[in-house]
Amino acid sequence: MMAVAVGLLVVLALAASVLATVRIVAGPTNADRVVALDIFLAAGIALAIAASLATGRTVFLDVAIGLALVGFVATIGWARLVERAPRRDDRTEAPR
Repeated sequence: MMAVAVGLLVVLALAASVLATVRIVAGPTNADRVVALDIFLAAGIALAIAASLATGRTVFLDVAIGLALVGFVATIGWARLVERAPRRDDRTEAPR
């Protein structure tokens, strides 16, 4: 039963990564891209937890906690960067 749950977790994390890749490539705004990076982070954490469950080693849980902490700080940084960036509709075009 545990093997099925771990396998399902891995498949869903990889599916989330594929969908996040599509959003990074096609995302209309930078905020969409930041959210997609957060999805990658969540998928990485899920894969670390799946590795911990599959092997029975707790070191992967430490990796997941480290990823969560670094990802939180990175998300705050990206959010501040996106907030300060000028919007496309706010820019004035140079006269030709």
